[in-house]
Parts: sequence; structure tokens; C-alpha cells
Amino acid sequence: MTDTAPLWQGLTLGLAMIVPIGAQNAFVLNQGIRRHHHMLVASVCIFCDVFLITLGVFGAGALMSSQPLLLSAITLAGILFLATYGSMALRSAWRPQAAGERREGHRLGSRGAVLLATLAVTLLNPHVYLDTLVILGSIGSQMGGSERPLFALGCLLASFIWFNTLSLGAARFAPVLSQPRVKQGIDLLVGGIMLTLAAQLCLQLLARWQ
Repeated sequence: MTDTAPLWQGLTLGLAMIVPIGAQNAFVLNQGIRRHHHMLVASVCIFCDVFLITLGVFGAGALMSSQPLLLSAITLAGILFLATYGSMALRSAWRPQAAGERREGHRLGSRGAVLLATLAVTLLNPHVYLDTLVILGSIGSQMGGSERPLFALGCLLASFIWFNTLSLGAARFAPVLSQPRVKQGIDLLVGGIMLTLAAQLCLQLLARWQ
């Protein structure tokens, strides 16, 4: 009989890495509220996790740790993206608009623009590599041959459950979450998270260069 403990360990650790609010979750929430390609956004986030977690668990986690210049370049691009998107969210929160106009605030236009923005908010954050390649990867890579795939599957199930739940939940409760005061609060939260993460990444980058 197969021991499913690695599966549950991967599921719980995966949720612990993914659920805490951050730039990616804030972006998924916003797109869900707008019901604007929100399932595409969730699918891209899941696909990126599948790719990165699989690489990490099956031995590629050391690659990122050994490439400081690559990590610095990703960090710099992430700072620029987070600062831009955070500023747009704050502008949307404070600009005096009607509810219908507010919903368009910093809405991304085409499917392609949403796809690129989702990839950016996911892959330009160096924390995603720390969580998937380094932390989850190092834990999974130490497991035996039969346990490792189960651990990876558990992590991937966590990603699938969380992003679909967040995206569908935001879309389901969009009428409530899109009310002017609520939406303004969400925009302020999203903008604050984005700019705070941008500042943290900037400090980390400066410390790395010293």
C-alpha cells in the first residue's frame, strides 16, 4: 500500500508557500473581481508553479542559487513592474470616478496583455524561485524515489486548488467586492502590497550589490 504522507506534506507546504498575500495573489484577486480573463490568469499561475516546482523537486533548485547576476536582473525587472502596477492601483483607488468607471481603473486590455502581466507578476518576483525551486525543491529532492513524485503532486495540487479558488471566488463575489468603497479598499491594499514588495526587493538588491 502506497504511503500518501509525502502527498499531504507537499499539499500543506505548498499551501503555506502560496496562500500568504503577495503580488501574485493580489493580481489574481483583482482580475477575478473584474472577471477579466481571470481563469487564464489562474491557469498561467498554475502552469508556472508546475514548471518551477517540478524543476526544483527533481534537482534544479541549485541553479538559481548559483546565478547571482540572473537573480539580480530578475529582481530589478520585478521592482519596475511592481512599482508601476502598484502606482496604477493607488491611482485607481484615489481617482474620483463612478463605480462603472472605477472598475476599468487599471484594467489590462487584451488577452495577450493579461497573459504578459501574469507572467511578469509571477516570474519577475525572485521570491517565487525561493519558494518553489529552493525551499520546496530542496525538501522534495531529499526524498526517496517513490516519495518525490507524490510530494511534487501535493505541491501542484496546492497550486491548482488555491489559484482556482481565489479566481473563482473573486469572480463569484465580484458584485460585493466591486462596490466603490470595497473596491477602493482593495485597490489601496493591492497598491500598498505591490509598492511594499518593490521597496523590499530594492533593499535586497542593494544589499546584494554591497
